Parts: sequence; C-alpha cells; structure tokens
Amino acid sequence: MNIQEQINYERITEAIEYLKQNYKQQPTLDEIAEKIHLSPFHFQKLFTEWAGTSPKKFLQYISVEYAKDILRNREASLVDVADEIGLSGTGRLHDLFIQIEGMTPAEYKHGGKNLSINYSFAQSPFGNIIIASTPKGICHLAFVEDELNAFFDLKSQFPNAEFRKRADQIQQNALNIFSHDFSKLSEVKLHLKGSEFQLKVWQALLKIPLGQLSTYGNIAKSIENPNASRAVGTAIGSNPIAFLIPCHRVIQSSGLIGGYMWGNTRKSAIIAWEGAKINP
Repeated sequence: MNIQEQINYERITEAIEYLKQNYKQQPTLDEIAEKIHLSPFHFQKLFTEWAGTSPKKFLQYISVEYAKDILRNREASLVDVADEIGLSGTGRLHDLFIQIEGMTPAEYKHGGKNLSINYSFAQSPFGNIIIASTPKGICHLAFVEDELNAFFDLKSQFPNAEFRKRADQIQQNALNIFSHDFSKLSEVKLHLKGSEFQLKVWQALLKIPLGQLSTYGNIAKSIENPNASRAVGTAIGSNPIAFLIPCHRVIQSSGLIGGYMWGNTRKSAIIAWEGAKINP
C-alpha cells in the first residue's frame, strides 16, 4: 500500500469509527466530511471508490439492526444457509475453493522444523498485510502496522522454519479474493497449525457465505458441540488466516460486532464492505 492509499484508508476508518459512534444521530455527508478534513465532494468520491456504495447506504451495514436482521431472518442454521443457491452463487464459492490441510504432528510439534516458508507484504482494501506460504498452502495471513514486528510474529509461530521473503503463486491465488472476482480464483489451499477442534471451527467459518453473519453459538451447533461457545470463541480468536477464514463474520448474538484480533473498526469495515458488494 503506497503512502496515499494508506492515508485514504486511514481516512475511511476514521469516517467509519465516526459513523459507528454517531449512528443514532444519522450524521450528514457534510458532517462526516468535515470530521476527516475533506470537502463533501472529495469524501463522497473517496468513500464510494473504496466501498462501492455511498456513505449513507454503507451506514446501514454497520448497524446493530442490520446484524440482527441477518441473524434473525437469514440464518436458521449454517447448513440451511449453505444450501441456499439464492446467495448469488458467490457466497458458497468461498467455502468451495478454500481447502484446509492440518500440519502433520511432527510439523506442529517441532515448530515448523524442515518447513520452508515464503512470505511477502501486500496491500488490501483494509490495510497492509503479511502473507506466508509453505509448498502445501497459505500458513499465515494478518493485517500489519509494522512489517518488522509482523515478521517476528510469524517467526514466533514457526521458530524452526526456514524463511524467505518471496512472493509466490500460492500467495497470489489467495490475494485474488480481495478483488471478489471469483472467475480469477484458483483453488486456495491452507496449511495450518492447529488442534483438531480449532481446524473444525475454522472449517465451519468457511461455510458462512459472503455478506452473511453468524454467532459463536451457531458455530458451536454447526460442529455438533452446542455447549462449546466459549471454546469456539477461543478458536476463532486464534485464527491464523485473516479474511480468507472469515472470522470477521462471527458476531455476538445481540447484534453487536464483538472483538476482532485486528481491530473492531477494521471488522466493521470488512462486514460493511462485503454487505455493499452483494447489495450495491
């Protein structure tokens, strides 16, 4: 992400945070633009280019009422939602083209010993990211503020692996998801370090269609462990693959957005951005 793109994204997040905090007052375009020190014309243009919809319409996607409506009317269960063909076909593709493979016990136990990991930095609509891959698939994807700290975080997860700063085709296939042009997507494989329970939860997250939301309780039910909501929350909080494994689509049953490893404002931005993509 170049300097101007970073500035633009920071302005977008500032506007979203202002919208969240002042939702009940229904702020006008002029008020939001003034808050981020842009003219109404330039703010409208910047926001629409990023979100694909107007600030006014975007506002509805970050409301608790919108979230409650999805949970109440569109998600009897993950199985039912997954079987609906009416979700424009794109939602299910997320599940279909992403395949999870757990690391072997040896790879897991020995901190990635004998693993060769390529990593690179890239830009997304939601800020800079680090993405890493083994020959078997993507093993790490996270939003970053500082590249050096991001690499150290990656290395701490696989202390005995060999690292090379190199972009590869495995990474590029995964990054295509940010364009939401599914015709360009190849099958994406994820090579993940996790317990059997974690892998099961992360697999369940892939079944939440684009533009839909779920709750911790519903995820627990979908993996046939209805009393494990808290453990599900812990597994979701340990998700090593931002965006691709859509933990951002899991919210509280009250309709509140809830926590997110990479920041609540970013979570709101992603949810609303996805909502705008299927309801432009």
